[in-house]
Amino acid sequence: MYSFLTTTSITQSLLWLTIVMTIGLWLGEKAKIRQFSLGVTWVLFVGIAVASLGIKIDHHVAQFAKDFGLILFVYSIGLQVGPSFSPFKRGVLQLNMLAAAIVLLGCVCAIVLHYTTGIDMSTMAGVMSGATTSTPSLASAQQAYQDLTGSVNPDIATGYAVAYPLSIVGVILAMELIRRCFRVRLPEEEKRLRDEAAQSNEEPLCVDITLNNPQLEIVTLDELQRVCPVKEMVVSRVIRPDGSDELINEQTTFRNGDTIRVLTDKQHLDALRLLGKMKDYDLRVQREKSDHLISRRIAVTRPECNGKRIRSFNLRQQYHATITRVSRAGIDLLATPDMVLQLGDRLMVVGDKNDVSRVAETFGNELKRLDTPHLLPVFFGMVLGICVGLLPIPLPGMGHTFKLGLVGGSLIVAILIGHYGPYYNMVTFSTTSANMMLRQIGLTLFLAALGLSVGENFVPTLMAGGYMWIGYGFLITIVPLLIVGAIAYKGLKMNYFNVIGLLIGSMTSAMALPYAQSLSSENNQASVCYATVYPFTTFLRVMGAQLLVLIFCS
Repeated sequence: MYSFLTTTSITQSLLWLTIVMTIGLWLGEKAKIRQFSLGVTWVLFVGIAVASLGIKIDHHVAQFAKDFGLILFVYSIGLQVGPSFSPFKRGVLQLNMLAAAIVLLGCVCAIVLHYTTGIDMSTMAGVMSGATTSTPSLASAQQAYQDLTGSVNPDIATGYAVAYPLSIVGVILAMELIRRCFRVRLPEEEKRLRDEAAQSNEEPLCVDITLNNPQLEIVTLDELQRVCPVKEMVVSRVIRPDGSDELINEQTTFRNGDTIRVLTDKQHLDALRLLGKMKDYDLRVQREKSDHLISRRIAVTRPECNGKRIRSFNLRQQYHATITRVSRAGIDLLATPDMVLQLGDRLMVVGDKNDVSRVAETFGNELKRLDTPHLLPVFFGMVLGICVGLLPIPLPGMGHTFKLGLVGGSLIVAILIGHYGPYYNMVTFSTTSANMMLRQIGLTLFLAALGLSVGENFVPTLMAGGYMWIGYGFLITIVPLLIVGAIAYKGLKMNYFNVIGLLIGSMTSAMALPYAQSLSSENNQASVCYATVYPFTTFLRVMGAQLLVLIFCS
């Protein structure tokens, strides 16, 4: 048995990988200090500990586990955020630019430390990856170094492992320093957040308009919209002067005195006043009520509906029903006729009870169908991601080529497929639990193989001065966070909860997120901002680590 455990083979390698993952995940659940835990990162340290005892695994198995695990991890992230990914959308742009500034300052810190300490830039790139808890960045630096030199530098992974634990402390410390230095009062920040949400709510608004316009004498819906050219509006019903209400269809006519119920965006309210007197609109859409009309949430679960525009179903003509809102990834969107539906969308449908039931049959509304995984887009996307990652991109004036690598290529392709796949009838939907399972399996596999690969040199490197890398990593963590955090809160007057979400997301530090969430029981703004900047930051960190290695190690 001892011979089997120590003799390198494929079976022995698989056994040690599963042992390391099992122990690491168990420690991630049990080893906590005041609810704080390293989580899945324990797998890396268990792998290092096992390798330090002299256990070795097959090199090819380890390389496959690292590459395939990382592709699974990164691709799952991209596929999940793809449908809502928009780094340059209004309001989101500022957050992403601040996150980019944090990434840039981290690279600057790494360069300064490289020159002042004399540490090889490839090793410093590993320290920077650990300091920013960015596993994809680590893989990118390793691949860039191997492509450049044809050899492997184990110090890259060692630097990552050494700097990682204190980086989480650094993120939390930065949040606390900003809070105390600027005397942030959390109740005031929560009130400010509520006020801002009330003033800038982007959800569809429900508006009743009593028509009073000389041009509105027996007009159809198309003619009504020509009088008030607002494309982003949905007319769900009309209430006649006698109190009776009707659902809108292609034959419906309107005249002065009628009251129409309209869903639109806040920015279009002034234009709608051209139609008549506006009344009783709510910032959060109220559930429509009527004696014979109902509103009901219907899930899009039929694959045939994926990628089709709302107008193609011709609901008003066939079923005398109207889709007023589409809920996607927890966000309510206005159901315009040209909106492309995706599997998993939740539709708010208004109509007669029997008609709404027929609409439900059209879209499926069978939630069990959503539990069925769609693996074709996953593996098809991985093929494209690997191919894109291998494409050489010339660096002007350097004589070298730049590659997105397995990580960068997979991330970009996953985001694009997640965002545009439904437009080409590709089913990209997966449940949150299924996506998280793929992500965690990939990350766990990568960390186990990484720890077993570099653990042999971990202790000797620390004893030879590698312990100094802990301090260098801490500087790379906290300096950019304090600078940009102060600018965001004091200079740009951002809400404190937005700031801490920005800081955590820019460091891709999921393990610091529970601490931020514990600061408020009223809002989840930190989580929202974290998710907003995470994909863009991940891409920037992958590119930044690779460029540092290519530029300074060539």
